Amino acid sequence: MHHGFGVAGFVLPGLPAPLAVASVHLTPYSADKAIAEADFAASRAYRHGPYCVLGGDINYPPVAGPDPAWERMRPYNRGSRTLLTDPALHQQTAPLPDRRIAWKLAANGLTDTAWHLHQQTGDNDLLRRTGNDDRIDQVWVSAPLAPAIDSYTLLDDPIGASDHHGLAVVLDTDRIDTSQPWTYR
Repeated sequence: MHHGFGVAGFVLPGLPAPLAVASVHLTPYSADKAIAEADFAASRAYRHGPYCVLGGDINYPPVAGPDPAWERMRPYNRGSRTLLTDPALHQQTAPLPDRRIAWKLAANGLTDTAWHLHQQTGDNDLLRRTGNDDRIDQVWVSAPLAPAIDSYTLLDDPIGASDHHGLAVVLDTDRIDTSQPWTYR
């Protein structure tokens, strides 16, 4: 990993395996490398079983939702966070967000908490940008935790603490699906 990654496991009453919480900061310099980092992080988050949370600075557009604020995006971020197209066509076509990193997390059985709640509620505030130009900070949960997502909140206080908003996701542990525990192999 270019920037960092860590996993902590917690034993919770009623869970047949530890709840793994992974903090990640994917490389902002290469979407192709970030795909591999996302794949690695998801695999390691599952190391103790099916109950995992993966969150942090993903650095790329989310699985779905509004396009980034292109007019505020720096050229180096635009170069990393968009799908590669013919430069001769840039004047005629809008950039396309590169969502492959989020799709890789989804392919690993993870659910974007903000998008999940947005689909249930239609609340567009859940899709607010966490950085200057896009929702690049994200919290993902494994499938057994998806029914337990209770809330998702952007943290704006203290003002100026970071160039990104913090995130808080609340899980109702009584709603975790424990019907299909498995072990890593």
